[in-house]
Amino acid sequence: MKILAICGSLRARSSNLAVLQAAQMLAPRSLEITLFDGLEALPHFNPDRDTETPPPTVLRLREAIGHADGLLICSPEYARGIAGVMKNALDWLVSSFEFPDKPVAVINASQRSTHADAALRLTLQTMSARLIEDASITLPLLGRNLDAAGIAEDPELSSQVQTALEHMEHVIGDQIAKQQSR
Repeated sequence: MKILAICGSLRARSSNLAVLQAAQMLAPRSLEITLFDGLEALPHFNPDRDTETPPPTVLRLREAIGHADGLLICSPEYARGIAGVMKNALDWLVSSFEFPDKPVAVINASQRSTHADAALRLTLQTMSARLIEDASITLPLLGRNLDAAGIAEDPELSSQVQTALEHMEHVIGDQIAKQQSR
């Protein structure tokens, strides 16, 4: 199963990126997690440019989502809301045919980031994502300064990430089986 991981932070030492990298390390063999590298290159959303041939970077995002069986999103909170780069990416996906009904898990990297987490989930549901609640978790990383290896080595954190990925694997596996039986 192919999972596209999207980090809503552009920081090089982002805890959100570290979570997704740890997920790559901890994923069951049946899940291939690929980090999307390209949110920074997306132009500001403009409906006038969202045509049959949108900008190449938008096409790249949509194609990556189209090839994925599910999405894993980890994004920070800024000013009590969704990070701008993440919201911009989602805006480019609103009219795409690749996104609706896509299974999505959200990992929140801070127990204090409740506003962005709620707003992100609401936006995803509005966009017709299939939010996998059992795979959507909050990790208590605030103030811990852990990199991907540190998260993967921490028994409590790694267990939470592995359990979330197992839930994701189960839901996506069921969806693929249903599609194949049609």
